[in-house]
Amino acid sequence: MPSFLRLRPVFLFLTLLCSASLQAQPTDTRALLPVPVQVAWGKGSYLVKQSFTWQVATPAPGPPSGAADSAVTEAVGHFLLPALSATPLSEEQIRKARLSSQVPSANLTIQYGRAGRLLAYGDDESYSLRVTPMGVALNAPTHLGVLRGLATLRQLVMKEKKSISLPEVDITDSPRFAWRGLLMDAARHFMPVATVKRNLDGMWATKLNVLHWHLSDDQGFRVESFALPRLHQMGSQGQFYTQAQVREILAYAARRGIRVVPEFDMPGHTTAWLPGYPELASNDSTYGVSPRWGVLNIAIDPTKETTYQLLDKLLAEMTALFPDPYFHIGGDENDGRQWKRNPRIVQFMRDNKMVTDKGQPDKHALQMYFNRRILQLVTRYNKKMVGWDEILGPGLPTDAVIQSWRGRKGLYEAAKAGHPTILSNGYYIDLNYSAATHYAVDPLPQDAPLTPEQKKLVLGGEATMWAEFADSVIVDSRIWPRAAAIAERLWSPATVTNVPDMYRRLALFSNELETLGLQHRKAPEQILAQLAQGKSVAPLRTLASVLEPVKEYKRHFQGFKYTTATPLNRLVDAAPSESDAAREFGVALDALLARRMASKFPNDAETRTGLAALRATLLRWQANDVLVQPVLAANPTLTEYAPLSGQLKALATLSLERLTLLEKGQAPSASAQAAALKQLDAAKAPAGQTELAIVPAVRRLVEAK
Repeated sequence: MPSFLRLRPVFLFLTLLCSASLQAQPTDTRALLPVPVQVAWGKGSYLVKQSFTWQVATPAPGPPSGAADSAVTEAVGHFLLPALSATPLSEEQIRKARLSSQVPSANLTIQYGRAGRLLAYGDDESYSLRVTPMGVALNAPTHLGVLRGLATLRQLVMKEKKSISLPEVDITDSPRFAWRGLLMDAARHFMPVATVKRNLDGMWATKLNVLHWHLSDDQGFRVESFALPRLHQMGSQGQFYTQAQVREILAYAARRGIRVVPEFDMPGHTTAWLPGYPELASNDSTYGVSPRWGVLNIAIDPTKETTYQLLDKLLAEMTALFPDPYFHIGGDENDGRQWKRNPRIVQFMRDNKMVTDKGQPDKHALQMYFNRRILQLVTRYNKKMVGWDEILGPGLPTDAVIQSWRGRKGLYEAAKAGHPTILSNGYYIDLNYSAATHYAVDPLPQDAPLTPEQKKLVLGGEATMWAEFADSVIVDSRIWPRAAAIAERLWSPATVTNVPDMYRRLALFSNELETLGLQHRKAPEQILAQLAQGKSVAPLRTLASVLEPVKEYKRHFQGFKYTTATPLNRLVDAAPSESDAAREFGVALDALLARRMASKFPNDAETRTGLAALRATLLRWQANDVLVQPVLAANPTLTEYAPLSGQLKALATLSLERLTLLEKGQAPSASAQAAALKQLDAAKAPAGQTELAIVPAVRRLVEAK
């Protein structure tokens, strides 16, 4: 390999990173997501040969560790080599692609200084990547940086009819935040091992590095326990991970450079604990695993020593099972009503001066007592305790990490009190908000009211995917591709804020996710086919493409009673969390409206093309109603969506009329305008827990002056 491809010293690499971090977003981002710190494109390319080879140069000061080398080898063989081949590769071909020589002679040369300490928060994930017409060099201080660089390299692959190539480029890159997580909720709906694994692959592709695994809640306790076996025997309805499966997922994640932080939520959200261990309860009621959703306000008793004896057994076992130094104890959404209704617990609060200024029992003080007791146990097992922002309060040692879900205020308060903190507020992807909404949320905006030292306590953030309305079939479509926008916010420089460019790359990345085995497109399409019952699925697909589930937690209050046994196989479950069709329509419409001069469209080729494209879309939506109504009528689970199809037709018709008026430079009559606005208000009404996503764009058209 030519000398200019030899890997550069780490100190020079880090110097380049420091200077590059101050620069603005690269203007040419191609298909890269997250956007690297610094990108310099060349004019040439590297043509991938059929016999593509790779090697790992000996890292200093000694040979690579077995685990690090295994992780790099798996990433190259599983993720990179198949993307560089026009035909599927056999295991033998993948094995032979690696050269053992220490002399740089392969098409791809990888070098890293040492094995990354995966379980050490903040370990170096930086890398440099150089592609020239002669070959590829990937250099990193640790093997974790190599894993991040391989994810970037995969996104550079360009396939044409008869060739595969990589563009000439020089990249230096490192993450802005060291904690970049995704919460997966396996308690509300159980997520089988295969589901977790394929989402770990998606995390690798976006450089997310923490799987926050929510393993217990009112609806289930999902891990096999030998110390307290009735937890999983009576609290899981037979759906739990064996400890062998947990270790399998931990190893799978580690080979992708991903830490796993378990969460066992307490003292609230513990209904599923009580069937097996009723002595934990705060009253004498008998409980079963909850079949319903919502905040149940059932909490274990924090005043009895037997509670801590049982929890000590559980924590001793689970802290040994999960090697990450962080351990999440939940601590959220406990309003203390059970404690206040138990005279013995109330007396405990009074005896221990846990009262408000008005002399009333203080549930927050009691929970702080519980938090400190649990922190002692977690610390005994050499773990750092993580909890939701409700655990923050006077007297909580600063060792506890605060995860803020209720607002950025909690994040700031935690940092000012000396706590490490993680932001999840604004990253709740289960609320069905747009990628742009999440993309705009920054853990450390420029106006953050924190000192430089306090800012260092903001570890990063986590996308959170609560699973009341996501089972193992559709969970991919609720996570991806929107989680990739959050991944970019947490990895890329703060100056990377171009929303249209983010959406352009998000579409490309969505295609890449399919090649990794994610089912974010496949699963909804299967639901649509089942709902169509042998009829043409195209009209139903057209309708579903412009629907979105109602936002936030309104789905609980839309006239349909959900339980843990409710199948998630209705049209609302096939509808996208964010409608690309509606968004693209809105973008095209806004671009067209921006071209008006004196309330009239110019008569140029670009305007005519834009008008023609919008009209084609509107005509297709207008014509779809007559095609889809027979499909809706034939399936009782679809009939509730018939009004939305009618509204889609009506809004398409209205939009066509308004475009014609604008093209002529004419304004609607006052009565026509009033009728149109009334029609838009009616179209906002949800049906089948979905809403028509084109309403805001059509309103902008109707209100255009």
